[in-house]
Amino acid sequence: MTYFADFDRIIDRTPTSSLKWVKYKNRDILPLWVADLDFESPPAVMQALYKRTHHGVFGYTLAPEELVDVIIERMDRLYSWKIESDWIVWIPCLVCGFNLACRAVGNDGDDVMSVTPVYPPFLDAPGNSRRNLIKVPLDKSSGKWVMDLEKMQDALTDKTGLLLFCNPHNPTGRAYTRDELLELTEFCEKNDLIICSDEIHCDLLLDEDVKHIPTASLDPEIAKRTITLMSPSKTYNIAGLGCGFGIISDPDLRERYKKEMAGIVPHINIMGYTAALAAFKDGQEWLTAVLKYLQENRDLLEKTVADCHCINMTHVEATYLAWIDVRELGLENPIKFFEQHGLGFSDGADFDFDGFVRFNFGCPRPVLNKALERLFNAVRSVTS
Repeated sequence: MTYFADFDRIIDRTPTSSLKWVKYKNRDILPLWVADLDFESPPAVMQALYKRTHHGVFGYTLAPEELVDVIIERMDRLYSWKIESDWIVWIPCLVCGFNLACRAVGNDGDDVMSVTPVYPPFLDAPGNSRRNLIKVPLDKSSGKWVMDLEKMQDALTDKTGLLLFCNPHNPTGRAYTRDELLELTEFCEKNDLIICSDEIHCDLLLDEDVKHIPTASLDPEIAKRTITLMSPSKTYNIAGLGCGFGIISDPDLRERYKKEMAGIVPHINIMGYTAALAAFKDGQEWLTAVLKYLQENRDLLEKTVADCHCINMTHVEATYLAWIDVRELGLENPIKFFEQHGLGFSDGADFDFDGFVRFNFGCPRPVLNKALERLFNAVRSVTS
Protein backbone atom coordinates (compact mmCIF):
# COMPACT_ATOMS: atom_id res chain seq x y z
CA MET A 1 0.00 0.00 0.00
CA THR A 2 1.28 3.50 -0.86
CA TYR A 3 1.28 4.81 2.72
CA PHE A 4 4.25 2.54 3.48
CA ALA A 5 6.45 5.03 1.63
CA ASP A 6 5.38 7.96 3.76
CA PHE A 7 7.81 7.43 6.64
CA ASP A 8 10.30 9.73 4.91
CA ARG A 9 7.78 12.58 5.05
CA ILE A 10 8.62 15.26 7.62
CA ILE A 11 5.50 16.27 9.55
CA ASP A 12 5.60 19.59 11.38
CA ARG A 13 4.61 18.81 14.97
CA THR A 14 5.44 22.20 16.48
CA PRO A 15 1.87 23.60 16.12
CA THR A 16 0.46 20.62 18.06
CA SER A 17 2.05 21.40 21.46
CA SER A 18 4.17 18.27 21.03
CA LEU A 19 6.20 17.67 24.20
CA LYS A 20 9.06 16.41 22.08
CA TRP A 21 9.21 19.41 19.75
CA VAL A 22 8.21 22.30 22.02
CA LYS A 23 11.32 21.73 24.15
CA TYR A 24 13.53 23.09 21.35
CA LYS A 25 11.05 25.43 19.70
CA ASN A 26 12.76 28.15 17.65
CA ARG A 27 16.17 26.53 18.20
CA ASP A 28 18.15 24.56 15.62
CA ILE A 29 18.20 21.42 17.75
CA LEU A 30 16.78 18.12 16.52
CA PRO A 31 14.60 16.57 19.27
CA LEU A 32 15.72 12.96 19.64
CA TRP A 33 14.72 12.44 23.24
CA VAL A 34 11.19 11.58 24.43
CA ALA A 35 9.97 8.19 23.17
CA ASP A 36 7.36 8.80 20.54
CA LEU A 37 7.55 8.45 16.76
CA ASP A 38 7.52 11.28 14.23
CA PHE A 39 5.34 9.22 11.86
CA GLU A 40 1.60 9.25 11.22
CA SER A 41 -0.23 6.51 13.07
CA PRO A 42 -1.68 3.63 11.01
CA PRO A 43 -4.38 4.64 8.50
CA ALA A 44 -6.78 2.23 10.22
CA VAL A 45 -6.37 4.16 13.47
CA MET A 46 -6.95 7.53 11.83
CA GLN A 47 -10.03 6.21 10.01
CA ALA A 48 -11.47 4.74 13.20
CA LEU A 49 -10.94 8.00 15.09
CA TYR A 50 -12.55 9.96 12.26
CA LYS A 51 -15.58 7.66 12.30
CA ARG A 52 -15.90 7.81 16.08
CA THR A 53 -15.59 11.61 16.08
CA HIS A 54 -18.41 11.92 13.59
CA HIS A 55 -20.71 9.90 15.82
CA GLY A 56 -20.78 13.09 17.87
CA VAL A 57 -21.55 11.72 21.34
CA PHE A 58 -18.67 11.36 23.77
CA GLY A 59 -20.11 10.07 27.02
CA TYR A 60 -18.68 7.67 29.58
CA THR A 61 -17.45 4.54 27.85
CA LEU A 62 -16.58 0.98 28.84
CA ALA A 63 -13.89 -1.14 27.22
CA PRO A 64 -15.42 -2.55 24.02
CA GLU A 65 -16.00 -6.29 24.25
CA GLU A 66 -14.34 -6.64 20.86
CA LEU A 67 -11.15 -5.04 22.19
CA VAL A 68 -11.06 -7.45 25.13
CA ASP A 69 -11.54 -10.37 22.72
CA VAL A 70 -8.80 -9.05 20.43
CA ILE A 71 -6.32 -8.83 23.32
CA ILE A 72 -7.15 -12.36 24.49
CA GLU A 73 -6.70 -13.67 20.93
CA ARG A 74 -3.50 -11.68 20.51
CA MET A 75 -1.87 -13.11 23.65
CA ASP A 76 -2.72 -16.64 22.50
CA ARG A 77 -1.59 -16.15 18.88
CA LEU A 78 1.66 -14.32 19.59
CA TYR A 79 2.77 -15.96 22.83
CA SER A 80 0.63 -19.09 23.34
CA TRP A 81 -0.50 -17.38 26.52
CA LYS A 82 -4.11 -18.07 27.42
CA ILE A 83 -5.57 -15.27 29.49
CA GLU A 84 -9.08 -14.54 30.71
CA SER A 85 -11.10 -11.36 30.32
CA ASP A 86 -11.29 -10.61 34.04
CA TRP A 87 -7.49 -10.61 34.27
CA ILE A 88 -7.38 -7.38 32.26
CA VAL A 89 -7.20 -4.14 34.24
CA TRP A 90 -7.47 -0.92 32.19
CA ILE A 91 -5.06 1.91 32.97
CA PRO A 92 -4.49 5.23 31.17
CA CYS A 93 -0.71 4.74 30.93
CA LEU A 94 1.99 2.35 32.04
CA VAL A 95 3.72 4.90 34.30
CA CYS A 96 0.48 4.91 36.26
CA GLY A 97 0.61 1.10 36.09
CA PHE A 98 3.91 0.55 37.83
CA ASN A 99 3.22 3.29 40.37
CA LEU A 100 0.07 1.33 41.25
CA ALA A 101 2.15 -1.83 41.57
CA CYS A 102 4.35 -0.11 44.15
CA ARG A 103 1.26 0.77 46.18
CA ALA A 104 -0.36 -2.65 45.81
CA VAL A 105 2.62 -4.70 47.00
CA GLY A 106 3.86 -4.48 50.57
CA ASN A 107 3.58 -1.62 53.03
CA ASP A 108 4.92 1.88 53.59
CA GLY A 109 8.66 1.78 54.13
CA ASP A 110 9.17 -1.46 52.17
CA ASP A 111 11.77 -1.80 49.43
CA VAL A 112 11.33 -2.03 45.65
CA MET A 113 14.11 -3.28 43.39
CA SER A 114 14.91 -2.22 39.83
CA VAL A 115 17.90 -2.63 37.53
CA THR A 116 19.61 0.37 35.99
CA PRO A 117 19.93 2.15 33.65
CA VAL A 118 16.17 2.32 33.40
CA TYR A 119 13.31 4.53 32.25
CA PRO A 120 13.31 7.43 34.77
CA PRO A 121 9.75 6.97 36.12
CA PHE A 122 10.89 3.57 37.44
CA LEU A 123 13.28 5.43 39.72
CA ASP A 124 10.55 7.77 40.98
CA ALA A 125 7.73 5.27 41.49
CA PRO A 126 8.82 3.74 44.82
CA GLY A 127 9.24 7.15 46.44
CA ASN A 128 5.86 8.25 45.11
CA SER A 129 4.41 5.27 46.99
CA ARG A 130 6.30 5.69 50.27
CA ARG A 131 8.65 2.84 49.35
CA ASN A 132 12.44 2.75 49.12
CA LEU A 133 14.25 2.10 45.84
CA ILE A 134 17.01 -0.49 45.56
CA LYS A 135 19.05 -0.02 42.37
CA VAL A 136 21.21 -2.76 40.87
CA PRO A 137 23.24 -1.96 37.74
CA LEU A 138 23.06 -4.16 34.67
CA ASP A 139 26.30 -5.82 33.61
CA LYS A 140 27.86 -5.22 30.16
CA SER A 141 31.06 -7.23 30.49
CA SER A 142 29.85 -9.75 27.91
CA GLY A 143 29.21 -7.04 25.31
CA LYS A 144 25.47 -6.89 25.97
CA TRP A 145 23.46 -5.61 28.89
CA VAL A 146 22.42 -8.47 31.21
CA MET A 147 21.02 -8.79 34.72
CA ASP A 148 23.49 -9.55 37.49
CA LEU A 149 21.48 -11.89 39.69
CA GLU A 150 24.28 -12.24 42.25
CA LYS A 151 24.33 -8.50 42.84
CA MET A 152 20.54 -8.48 42.92
CA GLN A 153 20.61 -11.21 45.56
CA ASP A 154 23.15 -9.29 47.64
CA ALA A 155 21.07 -6.10 47.43
CA LEU A 156 17.87 -7.71 48.72
CA THR A 157 16.52 -6.83 52.14
CA ASP A 158 13.89 -8.55 54.23
CA LYS A 159 11.53 -5.73 53.20
CA THR A 160 11.92 -6.23 49.45
CA GLY A 161 8.66 -7.44 47.93
CA LEU A 162 8.58 -6.08 44.38
CA LEU A 163 10.79 -6.04 41.30
CA LEU A 164 10.12 -3.39 38.65
CA PHE A 165 11.21 -4.99 35.37
CA CYS A 166 11.31 -3.63 31.82
CA ASN A 167 11.31 -5.97 28.79
CA PRO A 168 12.15 -5.04 26.09
CA HIS A 169 14.43 -2.86 28.10
CA ASN A 170 14.37 0.91 27.95
CA PRO A 171 17.00 2.31 27.35
CA THR A 172 19.40 -0.54 26.40
CA GLY A 173 17.21 -2.08 23.68
CA ARG A 174 17.57 -5.63 25.04
CA ALA A 175 14.85 -8.22 24.46
CA TYR A 176 15.53 -10.77 27.17
CA THR A 177 15.74 -14.44 26.18
CA ARG A 178 13.70 -17.28 27.61
CA ASP A 179 16.68 -18.54 29.59
CA GLU A 180 17.29 -15.08 31.07
CA LEU A 181 13.64 -14.79 32.05
CA LEU A 182 13.61 -18.24 33.60
CA GLU A 183 16.65 -17.36 35.71
CA LEU A 184 15.00 -14.11 36.77
CA THR A 185 11.70 -15.75 37.71
CA GLU A 186 13.56 -18.44 39.67
CA PHE A 187 15.25 -15.62 41.58
CA CYS A 188 11.88 -13.96 42.23
CA GLU A 189 10.22 -17.21 43.36
CA LYS A 190 13.16 -17.99 45.66
CA ASN A 191 12.90 -14.55 47.27
CA ASP A 192 9.09 -14.26 47.14
CA LEU A 193 9.09 -11.16 44.92
CA ILE A 194 6.17 -9.87 42.89
CA ILE A 195 7.25 -8.90 39.37
CA CYS A 196 5.82 -5.83 37.67
CA SER A 197 6.82 -6.37 34.05
CA ASP A 198 6.59 -3.29 31.80
CA GLU A 199 6.29 -4.73 28.28
CA ILE A 200 5.20 -1.60 26.42
CA HIS A 201 7.82 -2.11 23.67
CA CYS A 202 6.92 -5.78 23.10
CA ASP A 203 5.93 -5.31 19.43
CA LEU A 204 8.98 -3.24 18.49
CA LEU A 205 11.35 -6.11 17.67
CA LEU A 206 14.03 -5.19 15.14
CA ASP A 207 15.76 -8.54 14.54
CA GLU A 208 14.05 -11.54 12.97
CA ASP A 209 15.58 -13.96 15.47
CA VAL A 210 14.48 -11.90 18.49
CA LYS A 211 11.20 -12.85 20.13
CA HIS A 212 9.23 -11.25 22.91
CA ILE A 213 8.28 -13.56 25.75
CA PRO A 214 5.88 -12.16 28.34
CA THR A 215 7.25 -13.00 31.77
CA ALA A 216 3.87 -14.29 32.93
CA SER A 217 3.55 -16.61 29.92
CA LEU A 218 6.40 -18.83 31.15
CA ASP A 219 4.32 -20.70 33.71
CA PRO A 220 0.98 -20.30 35.55
CA GLU A 221 2.80 -20.18 38.90
CA ILE A 222 5.03 -17.36 37.64
CA ALA A 223 1.93 -15.59 36.32
CA LYS A 224 0.46 -15.59 39.84
CA ARG A 225 3.28 -13.30 41.02
CA THR A 226 3.38 -11.12 37.90
CA ILE A 227 1.71 -7.86 36.91
CA THR A 228 2.12 -7.54 33.14
CA LEU A 229 1.76 -4.04 31.67
CA MET A 230 1.11 -3.53 27.96
CA SER A 231 -0.18 -0.84 25.62
CA PRO A 232 -0.42 -0.10 21.89
CA SER A 233 0.85 3.42 22.55
CA LYS A 234 4.55 3.13 21.62
CA THR A 235 4.07 0.64 18.80
CA TYR A 236 1.37 2.53 16.91
CA ASN A 237 2.35 6.05 18.01
CA ILE A 238 -0.83 6.77 19.96
CA ALA A 239 0.71 7.59 23.37
CA GLY A 240 -1.25 10.84 23.57
CA LEU A 241 -4.54 8.93 23.56
CA GLY A 242 -3.85 7.23 26.90
CA CYS A 243 -4.81 3.55 26.77
CA GLY A 244 -2.98 0.70 28.48
CA PHE A 245 -3.78 -2.40 30.45
CA GLY A 246 -2.44 -4.73 33.09
CA ILE A 247 -2.83 -8.51 32.97
CA ILE A 248 -3.02 -9.97 36.48
CA SER A 249 -4.08 -13.60 36.86
CA ASP A 250 -3.99 -13.87 40.65
CA PRO A 251 -7.32 -12.62 42.03
CA ASP A 252 -5.91 -11.37 45.35
CA LEU A 253 -3.11 -9.42 43.67
CA ARG A 254 -5.55 -8.07 41.11
CA GLU A 255 -7.95 -6.95 43.82
CA ARG A 256 -5.18 -5.13 45.71
CA TYR A 257 -4.11 -3.47 42.48
CA LYS A 258 -7.64 -2.33 41.62
CA LYS A 259 -8.18 -1.10 45.18
CA GLU A 260 -5.26 1.32 44.76
CA MET A 261 -6.94 2.71 41.63
CA ALA A 262 -10.23 3.53 43.32
CA GLY A 263 -11.23 7.17 43.14
CA ILE A 264 -7.85 8.25 41.73
CA VAL A 265 -7.10 6.61 38.38
CA PRO A 266 -9.37 7.85 35.57
CA HIS A 267 -11.13 5.62 33.10
CA ILE A 268 -9.76 5.23 29.58
CA ASN A 269 -11.08 7.86 27.21
CA ILE A 270 -13.23 7.01 24.20
CA MET A 271 -10.54 7.77 21.64
CA GLY A 272 -7.99 5.65 23.47
CA TYR A 273 -10.23 2.58 23.25
CA THR A 274 -11.07 3.34 19.62
CA ALA A 275 -7.44 3.71 18.59
CA ALA A 276 -6.33 0.60 20.49
CA LEU A 277 -8.95 -1.58 18.82
CA ALA A 278 -8.15 -0.31 15.34
CA ALA A 279 -4.40 -0.69 15.90
CA PHE A 280 -4.59 -4.25 17.18
CA LYS A 281 -7.13 -5.34 14.57
CA ASP A 282 -5.92 -3.62 11.43
CA GLY A 283 -2.46 -2.17 12.08
CA GLN A 284 -0.25 -5.15 11.19
CA GLU A 285 0.70 -4.08 7.65
CA TRP A 286 1.70 -0.65 8.93
CA LEU A 287 3.64 -2.23 11.79
CA THR A 288 5.54 -4.56 9.45
CA ALA A 289 6.54 -1.58 7.33
CA VAL A 290 7.54 0.67 10.22
CA LEU A 291 9.65 -2.07 11.79
CA LYS A 292 11.59 -2.45 8.54
CA TYR A 293 12.11 1.32 8.43
CA LEU A 294 13.24 1.44 12.06
CA GLN A 295 15.61 -1.46 11.47
CA GLU A 296 17.24 0.50 8.64
CA ASN A 297 17.44 3.59 10.85
CA ARG A 298 19.08 1.55 13.60
CA ASP A 299 21.62 0.11 11.16
CA LEU A 300 22.57 3.59 9.95
CA LEU A 301 22.97 4.80 13.53
CA GLU A 302 25.05 1.81 14.57
CA LYS A 303 27.34 2.29 11.57
CA THR A 304 27.83 5.98 12.36
CA VAL A 305 28.63 5.27 16.01
CA ALA A 306 31.10 2.58 14.94
CA ASP A 307 32.81 5.15 12.68
CA CYS A 308 33.16 7.64 15.53
CA HIS A 309 36.05 7.60 17.96
CA CYS A 310 35.43 7.40 21.70
CA ILE A 311 31.70 6.61 21.66
CA ASN A 312 30.02 3.20 21.50
CA MET A 313 26.69 1.47 21.79
CA THR A 314 25.41 -2.09 22.09
CA HIS A 315 23.21 -3.60 19.39
CA VAL A 316 19.56 -2.52 19.62
CA GLU A 317 17.41 -5.66 19.49
CA ALA A 318 14.11 -3.91 20.21
CA THR A 319 12.58 -0.44 20.71
CA TYR A 320 13.57 2.62 18.66
CA LEU A 321 15.96 3.85 21.36
CA ALA A 322 19.75 3.65 21.32
CA TRP A 323 21.86 3.83 24.48
CA ILE A 324 25.18 5.50 23.63
CA ASP A 325 28.23 5.57 25.89
CA VAL A 326 30.00 8.94 25.54
CA ARG A 327 32.18 8.76 28.67
CA GLU A 328 35.45 8.61 26.74
CA LEU A 329 34.76 12.07 25.34
CA GLY A 330 35.33 13.47 28.83
CA LEU A 331 32.39 15.87 28.63
CA GLU A 332 31.42 17.83 31.72
CA ASN A 333 27.82 18.09 30.51
CA PRO A 334 27.03 15.73 27.60
CA ILE A 335 23.51 17.06 27.01
CA LYS A 336 24.63 20.68 26.81
CA PHE A 337 27.52 19.71 24.52
CA PHE A 338 25.28 17.89 22.05
CA GLU A 339 22.67 20.64 22.17
CA GLN A 340 25.42 23.04 21.11
CA HIS A 341 25.84 20.76 18.08
CA GLY A 342 22.10 20.69 17.30
CA LEU A 343 21.20 17.39 18.95
CA GLY A 344 18.62 16.98 21.72
CA PHE A 345 19.17 13.65 23.50
CA SER A 346 17.89 12.19 26.78
CA ASP A 347 20.41 12.52 29.59
CA GLY A 348 21.85 9.25 30.89
CA ALA A 349 21.94 10.74 34.39
CA ASP A 350 18.14 10.62 34.41
CA PHE A 351 18.41 6.84 33.90
CA ASP A 352 20.96 6.61 36.75
CA PHE A 353 23.92 6.26 34.35
CA ASP A 354 26.09 9.34 33.93
CA GLY A 355 28.04 9.64 30.71
CA PHE A 356 25.42 8.08 28.46
CA VAL A 357 22.77 9.55 26.16
CA ARG A 358 19.61 8.02 24.75
CA PHE A 359 18.99 8.60 21.04
CA ASN A 360 15.42 8.17 19.69
CA PHE A 361 15.86 7.10 16.06
CA GLY A 362 12.10 6.86 15.38
CA CYS A 363 12.16 9.72 12.89
CA PRO A 364 12.09 10.28 9.09
CA ARG A 365 15.30 9.33 7.32
CA PRO A 366 16.12 12.92 6.26
CA VAL A 367 16.02 13.97 9.92
CA LEU A 368 18.10 10.98 10.95
CA ASN A 369 20.72 11.63 8.29
CA LYS A 370 21.06 15.23 9.48
CA ALA A 371 21.32 14.03 13.08
CA LEU A 372 24.01 11.47 12.21
CA GLU A 373 26.06 14.09 10.39
CA ARG A 374 25.82 16.36 13.44
CA LEU A 375 26.73 13.50 15.74
CA PHE A 376 29.83 12.62 13.71
CA ASN A 377 30.95 16.25 13.59
CA ALA A 378 30.30 16.76 17.30
CA VAL A 379 32.44 13.79 18.24
CA ARG A 380 35.16 14.81 15.77
CA SER A 381 35.28 18.28 17.35
CA VAL A 382 36.50 16.62 20.55
CA THR A 383 38.64 13.78 19.21
CA SER A 384 40.42 15.30 16.18
